[in-house]
Amino acid sequence: MNRKSRLNPPTILTLLRILTIPIVVVLLYVPDDYQISYSRSLITFALFVAATVTDLFDGYLARRYQMVTALGKLLDPLADKLLVCASMIMLIPPERVPAWMVAIVVAREIGVTALRGVASTEGLVIAASSLGKAKTLLLNIGVAALILHYPVFGVDAHLVGMGFLVGGIVLTAWSGIDYFFRFVGEIFKQ
Repeated sequence: MNRKSRLNPPTILTLLRILTIPIVVVLLYVPDDYQISYSRSLITFALFVAATVTDLFDGYLARRYQMVTALGKLLDPLADKLLVCASMIMLIPPERVPAWMVAIVVAREIGVTALRGVASTEGLVIAASSLGKAKTLLLNIGVAALILHYPVFGVDAHLVGMGFLVGGIVLTAWSGIDYFFRFVGEIFKQ
């Protein structure tokens, strides 16, 4: 297989992650006055975790086998943002996550994506920081636990999810501010 092929294994994994988003959304859909059942929560949790794990593999494969493509660079972060944001939005109606937390995450993701777009038109590349990677990890764990929601082996999954989500929200704001100042610093260097 051509290593620079647009549809190489890492890109296919990213596309599969994107394709899981509508399935997760449908599974998290709650008609008025209903809650998501335990079994549906468990299935959605497993699907969400599987989708987030593909993010580890696609990045590893792309770097290890020199299969990094422009399409992969575009789709990979987009897939992560869409999966987390769509899941969080769907967790608002069953009151598993407060809307204000979702608004912070969505605003940060839109803001950073806009800054990346402006930076690229200026010929700048602002690499992802360790803050952003830590933010993604905390949000993924938090959202997964909030999707699960019900106690597991005596552990309150919702409480665990909120704990990780609070940490993720702090890093969301911090990494967004950090990204903005790195962007401004790069602009002034020109």
